[in-house]
Amino acid sequence: MAAAASSSPHSLATASGLLLGTTGLAMAVGLLVGWLLGGAGLGLLVGAIVGIPLSVAVVYRVYSRTT
Repeated sequence: MAAAASSSPHSLATASGLLLGTTGLAMAVGLLVGWLLGGAGLGLLVGAIVGIPLSVAVVYRVYSRTT
């Protein structure tokens, strides 16, 4: 028997996509800025470090609007 569909349009796949997309975007921006400043590897690392809490904040904001 199939489970009843939830009333929320958001799913776990949506949250995963937001997490991966935001983290990837932050890493890309960090890589670009790092490359412009002469340290692409360091920029990528900083982008990843900034991207993780940023992606959590994006998911929190998207899901908090649905309640």
